[in-house]
Amino acid sequence: MTISWLDWVIVAATILVCFVPALFIAKRSSASTAEFFASGRSVPWWLAGLSMVATTFSSDTPNWVTEQVRRYGVAGNWQWWAFVLTGLATVFFFARLWRRSGVLTDLEFYELRYSGREASWVRGFRAVYLGLFFNCFIMGTVTLAACKIANILFGLAPWQTILLTGVLNVAFAAHSGLWGVLVIDMIQFFIKMTAVVAAAWFSLVEVGRRLTGTASGVAGLKALTEKLAGTQVVQGGGGAQPVMSPADGTGQPMLDMLPNFGMAELALMVFILPVAIGWWANWYPGAEPGGGSYIAQRMLASKSEKDSLGGTLFFNVAHYVLRPWPWIITALCSIIVYPDLAAIQAAFPQADPALIGHDSAFPAMLKFLPVGFTGLMIGGLLAANSSTILTHLNWGSSYLVHDFYRRFVRTDASEAHYVNAGRLCTVGLYLFAAVISLGMSSAQQAFQLLLSIGAGTGLLYIARWFWWRVSAWCEIVAMAVSLATSQLVPLALPDAGFARTTIIQVGLTTLAWLVTAYVGPQTDRATLLAFVRKVKPAGAGWTALRREAGVDEGEVARENRLGASFVGWVAGCAVIWTSLFAIGSWLYLPGDPSRRTDALLLTGACVVSGVVLLQVTRRLWANRG
Repeated sequence: MTISWLDWVIVAATILVCFVPALFIAKRSSASTAEFFASGRSVPWWLAGLSMVATTFSSDTPNWVTEQVRRYGVAGNWQWWAFVLTGLATVFFFARLWRRSGVLTDLEFYELRYSGREASWVRGFRAVYLGLFFNCFIMGTVTLAACKIANILFGLAPWQTILLTGVLNVAFAAHSGLWGVLVIDMIQFFIKMTAVVAAAWFSLVEVGRRLTGTASGVAGLKALTEKLAGTQVVQGGGGAQPVMSPADGTGQPMLDMLPNFGMAELALMVFILPVAIGWWANWYPGAEPGGGSYIAQRMLASKSEKDSLGGTLFFNVAHYVLRPWPWIITALCSIIVYPDLAAIQAAFPQADPALIGHDSAFPAMLKFLPVGFTGLMIGGLLAANSSTILTHLNWGSSYLVHDFYRRFVRTDASEAHYVNAGRLCTVGLYLFAAVISLGMSSAQQAFQLLLSIGAGTGLLYIARWFWWRVSAWCEIVAMAVSLATSQLVPLALPDAGFARTTIIQVGLTTLAWLVTAYVGPQTDRATLLAFVRKVKPAGAGWTALRREAGVDEGEVARENRLGASFVGWVAGCAVIWTSLFAIGSWLYLPGDPSRRTDALLLTGACVVSGVVLLQVTRRLWANRG
């Protein structure tokens, strides 16, 4: 890629615009751990929501989406579209509970909800397990994506990319705390969205030039949809094989937004498993059943229950509606330009063959950006990397410092000491993540491994809010069985495939913790009563304890409004999915006029469900501060 002096000026400007404002609030973040890790619990809904969506928009996300589209067609995105169910459940059922709990981190919740040494043990173990190992694994996937992008675009070796991005991220994460992360996220979101829209447009321009001889994005969109409307995915696009062939009904239609259920294995993996089981059964960062991780961190940092609800709702709409189509369009264009892996390697002979995969097609398409937009995209990719890494550094440090070091190692130090410990943790976390990234090969590999490790634990994280029998021992058993089965089930059934292996894992892990709930040690009664008085959880699982605690049932009903919340959940999912698919249908329309009816019906359904959602949220947010 040829980069002009103007591009470098734009790159420098985007870095300055993103990071300089954070310098002015560093003093505020240094005041205490509440400021450094939770922004003093004074974050407005719009800032919390922008930060959530910017964090989940990492440098590996467009790469991963590109790989799914090339291997499984547009329908392959159901692997993450299904998490709409999880995200909207957090909005309407759990956001207010998290904010009401008043904890600084979601791990502090364990000693609020459970009792005994086992509660402290779970908190300490998960602080290290999530804050160090799991967190660094996620950062490793983001770093891997950055290495692939930099290798394709600039020919940089992985260690060079790690060094360049690490210095920037670690310095600002250690300096500015969560306030700095939030401000940086807010600015970076707009830079990243502008950059990916530009990438999609100029990819269409290139497709228009190749297919019609006209360098026009409009002509490119029409030619693209015409070309791909009659194609299908074959053999999952595996290895260096072509990712498409003429449609004959035996494969997955490239542009369809639902899977071909005649392809049982594909439909099971990309649709049936995520929609029927995955969203409630599997723990995945950013889409945790019951809320958690950096999503919970933003909810806990919000200044009110209303801001917690509003921020999480905005995040889900932006996450699933605003972002996907620029990535998908770019991915579809890449199929025309680079029909197989050999084409990518031929176009970038200097790239390391070990780093070339279908996820490399996204950075490969960036070579068609003109002067100026190239600089914007480089700045956007840096922003995508930084927004995620900065969040994970701050989030991981909060676990290691507040939930492990402060709780179990040094309990009586000053606030300044703990803030400095958090800054030191950021350095160590990034170094560990960098080492992990060197052992990975693709974003899909990392995605499936993360799902596998957390398979079967998700229902527990929902049930603990509604059923008093869920105990710390249930969590211990669920973690142990999930981790063990992620290794043992594939060994015992090597030909079962990822989807069937996950189903078996979910069944074994869920059965194990349910048995523990009845036969294992129970949470101390006084702890349960204190939890009921503070959080006011709803549901039949707490009825006897609410009566014993003297909590009025009418107050609980008013605080939780489960009926209205359920309507809001259904309406919210409908709004997101219908708007997402309506956008796709309108985009397909120039090259496939048969999509008009779908586009009109989906748009109408989106409007109707949107009206219902608006009415429900007004009712739920009334008098919420």
